[in-house]
Amino acid sequence: MLFKSTLSALWLAASAWAAGQNEEGDVKSIGLRTHTLVQPYLDSDMQSRWYDFGGDTIIRTDQYIRLTSDHPSQMGWLFSRVPLTATNWEIEVEFKIHGKGQLYGDGFAMWLTRERGKMGPVFGAADKFEGLGIFFDTYKNNRPGVVFPYVMAMVGDGHTSYDKDTDGKSTEFAGCSARGIRHATVPTKLRLTYFQDKYLKLELQYKSEGEWTMCFETTTPPTIPQVAYLGFTAETGELSDNHDIISINAKNLYTAQPNAGKSTPGAKSGKKSYSGQEGGSSWTWFFMKIFFFFAVLGGAYVGFTAYRAKNHRSHRF
Repeated sequence: MLFKSTLSALWLAASAWAAGQNEEGDVKSIGLRTHTLVQPYLDSDMQSRWYDFGGDTIIRTDQYIRLTSDHPSQMGWLFSRVPLTATNWEIEVEFKIHGKGQLYGDGFAMWLTRERGKMGPVFGAADKFEGLGIFFDTYKNNRPGVVFPYVMAMVGDGHTSYDKDTDGKSTEFAGCSARGIRHATVPTKLRLTYFQDKYLKLELQYKSEGEWTMCFETTTPPTIPQVAYLGFTAETGELSDNHDIISINAKNLYTAQPNAGKSTPGAKSGKKSYSGQEGGSSWTWFFMKIFFFFAVLGGAYVGFTAYRAKNHRSHRF
């Protein structure tokens, strides 16, 4: 009886594991060179192949891209030259907010917008944008009960303005307080992950290295424009701060489905996917191994039962 129970449990566990793998698949990634930027940032002609910059932005090829220095009334920007066309993606950015003053501002922003490189009043970028903006707001204007620095997302429709006087309260899509993100003792990073029609999430690293804090996550993500440029801007007013971009690493995400015939979200048409014959062969071999395993166990059980029966009869006579 114990042997039969164990056999049944093994079969159920194997079946459940196979079903779980079959439904979910594995999320894999491919680096997006067109939207990745690391040291030394510039080529021999002092240009970047994939990014443009302007305003008060300065670049130290061995250290940082400084969108604004710790001086009043500055604006700087950094934008990709080509749009981000991946359906599903992950963007990880190392940045640094720091300065000498006890009073500081205003902050910086990350953009995925239809337009690029236009300067304006929204953390150094133009207002009434179309797309997604992530704002790292370090100066509190008028938002009672909220701890600053504050990180928030806004989805722009091309017509709605960002209300600086209330720190964007009326147009906030999602957000979180991030006290300690300025002058952090560890490298500060953001990780924005987007799966079309599935989820959008923002994670932050600023408390300790390797520890990611969830800022927000939603299973009803906004629609990103099909033509959207990745960019970063910063602004200082009467108060100021250094706003540095250290590195940008972008990835295209896709799901490797083990079932034949299923599509792989985020992968371009015409490219080889991880479904089809290759996946089917591996699953066939997997189930063959399970079959042989249970066949051997079944044969052993039958042989053991026959041996016991024969032994029992010999004792009776």
